[in-house]
This record gives sequence, C-alpha cells and structure tokens, in this order.
Amino acid sequence: MSILIGLTGGIGSGKSLAASYFKELGAKIIDADLLSRQLVESGQPAWKEIVKEFGKEILNPDQSLNREQIAAEVFQNDAKRTILENIIHPRVFAEERKVYQDQNKSNPKAVVIIDAALLIESGNYKNVDRVVIVQSSAETQIQRVMDRNGISREEVKNRLKTQMSLEEKIKLADYILNNECTREELKSQVCSLYLQLKDLV
Repeated sequence: MSILIGLTGGIGSGKSLAASYFKELGAKIIDADLLSRQLVESGQPAWKEIVKEFGKEILNPDQSLNREQIAAEVFQNDAKRTILENIIHPRVFAEERKVYQDQNKSNPKAVVIIDAALLIESGNYKNVDRVVIVQSSAETQIQRVMDRNGISREEVKNRLKTQMSLEEKIKLADYILNNECTREELKSQVCSLYLQLKDLV
C-alpha cells in the first residue's frame, strides 16, 4: 500500500521548494492550498458559508473572495480565523483523502505527500503516516517572505505568530529537513529522505 506523508513548515521555510523536489523524484503531491482555493471558488458551498459569515464586502467585483482582505481580518482576529478554518479544513481533509484513495488504487507503491502549511495546527497530522517538517530560522523566514510577497517585517511577524512555534511542531516530526542552506543542499536532503520513504512503502 502507498504511504501518506504530511509535509509542513512555517511561511518562508522552503516547504513548497521541498515539495517541488519530491515531485521531481516521483512523489505524488497533494497541494492543500490549491485544494482550499478550488473549494472556495464562487458559488461553491464553502464560498457561500464564508460570504454568510464575513459579509459581501469581502468579495471582489467578479464575486471571487478577496483573499488579501480576508487574510488581514483573520490574522488580527482569532475568532474569525477559527470560523474560517472550520469552514475550510474539513472540506480540504475530505478532498485530500479522496485524492489519496484514488492514487492508492492507481499506484499502490506511490509516496503521496500532502503539502500543507497548517498540517499540525489543523490536526491533519493525525491523518498521515509520517510527518516531515522543513526547518528555517525565524529571521530567514521573515526575510524570504518580505522578499517574496513585498510585505513589511511587522506583517510577516504577525503571520508567524498565528502559526505554531517550530519547537512545538518538531515534537511531532518524524523527519526534519534543514533549510538553512543552499537549494542544492536542500535537494540532497530531499533525495535521501525520498529513498527512505520509498523503503517504507
């Protein structure tokens, strides 16, 4: 039977880069963020619930959700963040399970990886066989996100505060990828880990 891996890390840790290396090696990647975007497209049940809870002012002119506006609201308000997560997370988990089951039927020897920023905070780590955490220092994460998203240091710090501390996450990790290094060094770690995961299948 194939194996289901949870891959996570704080914003700017290099999680998505690690996922891309796993994909190159042949792993099947389930992108939790992509699934959540699809599930909140205009007219979808989750979209309707979000509009009902947050009001029509969080919609763009084309009726799609204004993700930046919602992010700004939920990063400053724990109650609103919980409401949003309760709408989205169960649907994402169900979709991930469906994709995994389909993959298991078509390729029982596959290494299937859920790429999810909130794998641990959401409790979804309990649904996978192994947890892999991509680790970077807080300063490296802040710098990467500032460079990538063009937002202020303060905004990045606020977003980091909403995520569980790295120390807490590591307690739940089966494997750690250290990304205080070059891309080549990270890729080398991913290659080595992928071979270990293949042996578990």
